Amino acid sequence: MNFEAIKAIYKFEMARTRRTLLQSVVSPVVSTSLYFIVFGAAIGSRVQEVGGVPYGAFIAPGLIMLTLLNQCIGNGSFGIYFPKFTGTIYEILSAPISTVEILIGYVGAAATKGLIVGTIILATASLFVDISIAHPLMMVLFFVLTAVSFSLFGFMIGIWAKDFEQLNLIPMLVIPPLVFLGGSFYSIDMLPPFWQTVSHFNPVLYLVSGFRWSFFEIADVNPILSLAIVAGFLAACLSITAWIFRTGYKLKN
Repeated sequence: MNFEAIKAIYKFEMARTRRTLLQSVVSPVVSTSLYFIVFGAAIGSRVQEVGGVPYGAFIAPGLIMLTLLNQCIGNGSFGIYFPKFTGTIYEILSAPISTVEILIGYVGAAATKGLIVGTIILATASLFVDISIAHPLMMVLFFVLTAVSFSLFGFMIGIWAKDFEQLNLIPMLVIPPLVFLGGSFYSIDMLPPFWQTVSHFNPVLYLVSGFRWSFFEIADVNPILSLAIVAGFLAACLSITAWIFRTGYKLKN
């Protein structure tokens, strides 16, 4: 294992966060604060509790997950797309660095940045509502697995994208609706039976539900199933990434 290569990629990617601190950290914190102010005031005054949990606290895990997904996908995709855009990707591919080392460097940095921002959002949420974590180990497990999985997913998007429009297509048009319709701000038990069934086809539902369970022990689906869905998604992303590097899809041409 070439740890120096991993370290070089990781440090380079993390340095980009320090150069864009306002966009990377301050913006998500301000957005989350506005969510709490708007949703807490507008909806919280009408929906006092959900499953015995105050509404403001109920939406906190969903907001953290929303931020985590956006950060991990954005950082993971841009990290590999920019070398493609500038042509420096060929230097990385021709260097004595294995696929595993490239993935650890890029995906590890994207996941780290997502976890840092997610932790800041959790601290920010605690300023607005009382948050208790019933199962800290499960919370950390969901937190880390989700960060790594969607950083890897973002890495795949960065390889697939041929321009900045495609780079932002999935993060801007696909992920937010999935998060908003995945029980982030409500329990799917509040929906009509038909839409409850439809919601179970939304993969983000399992992420938000499992993550919320680790806080309040309430969930729309079994937390073990949620964990299995996250692990399955990670395995699928690893398989697709391995195929990409094996075939050179959009890397060697």
